[in-house]
Amino acid sequence: MLSKGEMENQLSSALTQWEKEYLGRGSVLVKTDILRNMIIVVLKGVLTPAEQVLAQTREGRLSVKKIRAELVESGTDQLESLVQQITGESVVSFHTDVSTRTGERIMVFMLAGSLEKRWS
Repeated sequence: MLSKGEMENQLSSALTQWEKEYLGRGSVLVKTDILRNMIIVVLKGVLTPAEQVLAQTREGRLSVKKIRAELVESGTDQLESLVQQITGESVVSFHTDVSTRTGERIMVFMLAGSLEKRWS
């Protein structure tokens, strides 16, 4: 059985690999935290230089957010499968947003069961 830290690292690595394969590039830094039945992932440096320029206007920010949301949403099945393979828990819901100001994306996976109970 994996420790909490090992599972968090495995999730971070798998999500980075998914980004590279599915979106064509990975983030600069990924941090994953497990809390009760949630997996919270912060990905830094997700915007391309062109998206950073585009995000300097209101219309550009909305456009970047919309496209990024659609890209990630189209890969939700793959993401949920990765999480289930690593944790052994099914994903009940998935939430995500990107900050066009900081270039960070947050992902939250709500699981059917609590992972923290395994380590208590």
